Amino acid sequence: MKRLVSTLLALVLLNMLYGQTDSVMAGEDFFQAIGKMYVVVAIILVIFAGVSLYLWRLDRKLSQLEKKSQNE
Repeated sequence: MKRLVSTLLALVLLNMLYGQTDSVMAGEDFFQAIGKMYVVVAIILVIFAGVSLYLWRLDRKLSQLEKKSQNE
């Protein structure tokens, strides 16, 4: 019961704190307001490309191991 009450209290306080942020211009995201939106998008794309490349190489290596084990 204590855990439920503390979770609900934390959610209410978080919602109240979130509603008090008006340091950003109306209708704009924080990163757009400071001109860093494209930097964030570029970093996300680089991370996605890296993970995709890693998974592709891992799949190739696993496929080679499967073929090798079937041939033996």
